[in-house]
Amino acid sequence: MTENKLPHWDMSVVYPSLESKEFQAGFQSAANKIDELAKLFDQYSIAKRDAAPLDDATVGIFESVVNAVNATIVHVQTLIVYINSFVTTDTRDTVAQAKLSEFQMHLVRLNQLGVRLSAWIGSLDVDALIAKSAVARDHAYFLRKAKIEAEHLMSPAEEELAAELQLTGSVAWNKLHSDVSSQLLVTFELDGKSESLPMSAIRNLAYDPNRDVRRRAYEAEIATWAGAAVPIAAAMNGIKGATNILSKRRKWGSPLDAAVFDNSIDRATLDAMMMAAREAFPDFRRYLRAKARALGLPVLAWYDLFAPLGNGGRTWTYDEGAQFIVEQFGTFSDKLSGMAARAFRENWIDAEPRLGKVDGAFCMSLRKDESRVLTNFKPVFGGVSTIAHELGHAYHNVNLAQRTMLQRETPMTLAETASIFCETIVTQAALKKADKQEQIVILENSLQNSCQVVVDISSRFIFEQSVFEKRMQRALSVDEFNELILRAQRETYGDGLDPEKLHPYMWAMKPHYYSSTFYNYPYMFGLLFGLGLYARYQSDPAKFKAGYDELLSSTGLGDAAELATRFEIDTRSPAFWRSSFDVIRRDVDRFDSLV
Repeated sequence: MTENKLPHWDMSVVYPSLESKEFQAGFQSAANKIDELAKLFDQYSIAKRDAAPLDDATVGIFESVVNAVNATIVHVQTLIVYINSFVTTDTRDTVAQAKLSEFQMHLVRLNQLGVRLSAWIGSLDVDALIAKSAVARDHAYFLRKAKIEAEHLMSPAEEELAAELQLTGSVAWNKLHSDVSSQLLVTFELDGKSESLPMSAIRNLAYDPNRDVRRRAYEAEIATWAGAAVPIAAAMNGIKGATNILSKRRKWGSPLDAAVFDNSIDRATLDAMMMAAREAFPDFRRYLRAKARALGLPVLAWYDLFAPLGNGGRTWTYDEGAQFIVEQFGTFSDKLSGMAARAFRENWIDAEPRLGKVDGAFCMSLRKDESRVLTNFKPVFGGVSTIAHELGHAYHNVNLAQRTMLQRETPMTLAETASIFCETIVTQAALKKADKQEQIVILENSLQNSCQVVVDISSRFIFEQSVFEKRMQRALSVDEFNELILRAQRETYGDGLDPEKLHPYMWAMKPHYYSSTFYNYPYMFGLLFGLGLYARYQSDPAKFKAGYDELLSSTGLGDAAELATRFEIDTRSPAFWRSSFDVIRRDVDRFDSLV
């Protein structure tokens, strides 16, 4: 494998192709499983009902239903990940898009059954059920969370209608954003040759050592987003407007309250973390000013955020990165190293940037202990650390494999735990082996990432809060979205960036706004929680290793605060978050000194 021939993931181990008879049989089998589950729900009247004493018959029904739900989700997950593996690597694939749309109709029915299950659980004495049933004890956290969720459900008819309208509402708007953004072509002159490049390739030029190339790429990117902004703004207005309406109907104080519940934290935890983040903004601005000095600039422009320092450090080919990751994961455990080696050997990773492929990186749990990782690899250390990060998610999935599907429902706040930890292992190892210039490059990559996850995430959080508030009154224009994101960027980046050279279309570029609600602060939680765990690993490796895999396997069995106590962490205390920021501050000090 070479840098010019980056791997595509292998999905043939599941089905030969989307048009194969094996896939058609799998598709029909998954649809049949949902049909059978619906019949079971109807047979036992699984829906909202008046509270009644818990008898043995109800306990038996509960156990039958939960076992059937778990079995159904197993089939559905593999199929939807298989289809998505084609959609995300080429949004122009009309066959994949058609299969996705067709199966989403079945997913609506499965979601409706999930709502019915929560409503039914809301009518049960959950504590008595847990006392009587081993299956209930195994799913105690799911039950208690469903009990609370039931309090925020609309009437059965309204919930059923909301699920059906989702396909032509938020799902359709999300698809519009994905299709439009992934297929944008940008006319750009590079090395004297004008060509049309996909947006992902243009955004990769933010890492170019030539400032003029970065500036022109930034300007071309902004101009292209401006040309596509009207339909994307419509998507944003549609999704956020619907979320406001549903949150109010479900009696949540705000969309943020619903998101906090979904992410298994509370407002005390969120407020403590965000307070510590605001306190750390000056340290990140100090890092940005140090980078500006290293580049010989009075202040960084937005297009300098990802600029390489000096010669940009060594070039990392994909193969070199893979070998380094496997070796360094081995310093923690053979299990972690073996999983990474298997991922590279079995082609779990799609690494090549190309037209139609979605930007960024993510990991999907395919089946049992097997995952698939998407990344747009760059031959620098940042490209290597991104793979390490995503393989951390894959390792998390390995440890969750022993759990039932309902036990595996990990909130985003805890979903970043293993990824940050694995990324930190690789980064710290690279620093130990590096000369001064390479240390600067690696530190800068780490601080660059932390700055994105804390400062930029804070700007996105502030922006989304503002959008939800203003969307209560009316739809917003492109110019209003631009102004809201610029105001949030000025508030967070401060004097670390040139206020006249920010990015007014980050709201159009980031897919997270269109797929979820407040898909931002959980990343910060994950970074800081992961750093806190790494500090405990360093202080007592043996004790940490003894409990780490079990923690990962339990992330669907309790809320974040409860699970954090296993490592003596109080997530509701600003002190813990400040201690994680102290790790970043030490890196800022070291970076400042080196440059």
